[in-house]
Amino acid sequence: MPARSKKPAAKIVPKRPATTATRNYGDILYEVKDQVAWVTINRPRVLNAFREQTLDEMIHALKSTREDPSIACAVVTGAGDKAFSAGGDFYAMKRLNFTNAYMWNDRMLGLAMTIRGLPIPVIAMVNGWCMGGGHELALWCDLVIASENAVLGQTGARVGACPTVGATQYIPRIIGERLAREMIFCARRFGAKEAAEVGLINKCVAQKDLLKETLKWCETIKGHSALTLRMTKRSLNFESDNLYSSWQHGMELLAHVWGSDEAKEGMNAFLSGRAPNFQKFRMRDKRELDEYLRGLEKNLNEPPAMRKKA
Repeated sequence: MPARSKKPAAKIVPKRPATTATRNYGDILYEVKDQVAWVTINRPRVLNAFREQTLDEMIHALKSTREDPSIACAVVTGAGDKAFSAGGDFYAMKRLNFTNAYMWNDRMLGLAMTIRGLPIPVIAMVNGWCMGGGHELALWCDLVIASENAVLGQTGARVGACPTVGATQYIPRIIGERLAREMIFCARRFGAKEAAEVGLINKCVAQKDLLKETLKWCETIKGHSALTLRMTKRSLNFESDNLYSSWQHGMELLAHVWGSDEAKEGMNAFLSGRAPNFQKFRMRDKRELDEYLRGLEKNLNEPPAMRKKA
């Protein structure tokens, strides 16, 4: 009888390394549940204000969704019921100046481009304060749903910072030029109901229904074609993708603001609970300009040997 062939040894398949779904972050919570990726800023003590580490972790977590094609959408939110995000943490931003500005600005732009570049819809689930950079975070998302207690606004003019990481580009397109300038120049705030009326967000719901309604949106998206969603998101982004040069320009403008006397005054005033005194900078600039104009009258703008004696 012919000898029996030996049964081939079982192939050893190496275990896949742990994904970011099981990784513990320091500033955020990340979970993939029922084909939805949940990214939660977990800094409720500072109203979910973000710092450099927060931005790095959000970029990492959101990019990791590309590793699982079964994920239908992502939800970005803030821990607790007081704030989606109050924006950048002033204790982080007070350390910025023209020399190191790109360390912060590149992270902000990197998170914006990560959200825009994902092939899945990203939903901002807004509860409570959604201000400054926190509001820009919501602007980067594809859809925004907010509870009735949500307040959305741009505070840069009040604290000495420029909202040039999306606000100056997106808000005029969403709610119109006039209202956008009012929102930015006057630091106007919108309650969630009015924000829905002017188109700043998609929907306002009762606070108790926020999670339920967000899950309903996720279920709707799960029932739609992933390929179609990917292609249509890319197409929807086409026109505003051409604004990338404006984003880069805005980052350089912001770099000149970080570390300025006015930025320090605005942030220090906010942290100490007092009104900022920006008027002193206007008067300082007036004195300097007056001195310059007097120099013109005295011909100080020509070589000393050529100046006419009085």
